[in-house]
Amino acid sequence: MIRWLIVVFLALVLINGLTPWLQRLGLGKLPGDFRFRLFGRDWYIPLASTVLLSLVLSLAVKWI
Repeated sequence: MIRWLIVVFLALVLINGLTPWLQRLGLGKLPGDFRFRLFGRDWYIPLASTVLLSLVLSLAVKWI
């Protein structure tokens, strides 16, 4: 269980770090991606982009 939490945390950190590059590709602007301001800080929750990237990566791994 703890292994999955670590994997999810690392995936979200990676996606958050790659956000500027991914936005140039159009990710991060999908209907399921949430961006809001709370306590003077911008928060970004990339749900739809995460699902899309997961689907693409799983298809790539399946073909390899």
